[in-house]
Amino acid sequence: MNLALPYAHALVAKQDLPIPAWLFAWAASIVLVVSFFALSAAWRKPRFEEERWRPSAAWLTTVLRSWPIQVLCGGLAVFLLGVGIYSGIHGTEAPDRNFAITFFFVTAWIGFPFVSALFGDVFRAFNPWRAIARVGGGAYRLLAGRRMRHLAYPERLGRWPAAIGLLGFVWLEVVYGSSGGVAVGLEPHAAGVAACVYTGYTLAMMALFGCEKWCARGEVFSVYFGMFSQLAPFGVKDGRIGRRRPLAAATRWATDVRGSTAVVIASIATTSFDGAEDGAYKAALEHVEKWLGEAGVGPLATIRIADTIFMAATVAGVAIVYLLGVKGMQSVPGAPRFKELARGFAHSLIPIALAYLVAHYFSLFVYQEQAQFTYLLSDPLGTSTTNLFGTAEYGIDFSALSPNVIWYVQVAALLAGHVLGLTLAHDKALVYWRDYRRASRSQYWMLAVMVAFTCFGLYLLSVGAS
Repeated sequence: MNLALPYAHALVAKQDLPIPAWLFAWAASIVLVVSFFALSAAWRKPRFEEERWRPSAAWLTTVLRSWPIQVLCGGLAVFLLGVGIYSGIHGTEAPDRNFAITFFFVTAWIGFPFVSALFGDVFRAFNPWRAIARVGGGAYRLLAGRRMRHLAYPERLGRWPAAIGLLGFVWLEVVYGSSGGVAVGLEPHAAGVAACVYTGYTLAMMALFGCEKWCARGEVFSVYFGMFSQLAPFGVKDGRIGRRRPLAAATRWATDVRGSTAVVIASIATTSFDGAEDGAYKAALEHVEKWLGEAGVGPLATIRIADTIFMAATVAGVAIVYLLGVKGMQSVPGAPRFKELARGFAHSLIPIALAYLVAHYFSLFVYQEQAQFTYLLSDPLGTSTTNLFGTAEYGIDFSALSPNVIWYVQVAALLAGHVLGLTLAHDKALVYWRDYRRASRSQYWMLAVMVAFTCFGLYLLSVGAS
């Protein structure tokens, strides 16, 4: 039974690719250019500014938002969080045998963006900290006879706490856990302790600023998963579940709240760094680590310092590419202020962030969910002393996906994500420039941004596969 996690976070197996990566990059660039001119010729009025909201049947909203369903979902989430924390602290230190690592960093972290992009903000119902805070708030009202008073949230902070928290979460997994030698090398005990610390921090912020306000602004996972939910054709409006035009909700997600652009950029950059760490950055990282070692820095600190430097550089690089595109758009007559443009086009990067997730983690998710729902569920502590569901002896079938299938899914995801991003950007340009000719001129810059991100993504995949 092979219990090792896939290396390099599910990049293509190291073999000859079916088609050279440079040819894919060239073909992808051609597709983007053709898409750009097709949009310029045929898409002359904004179409995503209106969601075309259609409420669902009243009974569906009543059932899905009823107290029994909310209690069931919230209770299950709190229970699984507790299992993850307990497994991490008291279970085996082998990352591939402990329930906590796969549950936190694969099932939840990768699974919820996929589900959110299809069905909407599902995490809201399964947010364990929101469930705890709501129960705590209800108990306070019952005992005190009044609602808990909260501080006014400083709107100048916007979603910056979530952006910083997102970087911290990925740093914990990829940098702090980089000495493990496997795809997810963080020690389960560290993951369990981190989950406890984050739980305390989140509940404290919810007590200060209110549960719903903190979920909308500062709670990392609510903001991160909620960002992807803006792409979905389903949502909630005025307490009613309904359907809307896919992608349309994303157009306003970043415009009114500071720090939203930083969340999207951090999403792309952290996934890029994770994919490049053992591939494109490997030689440069080894050089920096050697230099730090010669300077007297300890081995483990050397790895973490070097990784932190390169992770920060990746975030800066992604931000610079996007902001250069925004600066270029500002040169078109009639352009609004730089900050307004930067916020206004940030939503066009959300499909790219999702595409990077699919490209880098698709096969890891498929493989590790086999583990999650077999031996990890039966023996969450990984101590070989329990077999709750009779599946503790199961393994991972790595033949479920061929390397060629993985490669084609990765390329298709990258290409689809960038075409959708280009479409959203063109649509938004028609809002800022009523003259479609000027709108098209402004998008030369965003086309360059999309081509750069596409080629970079394919480069990371090709280096990881070589």
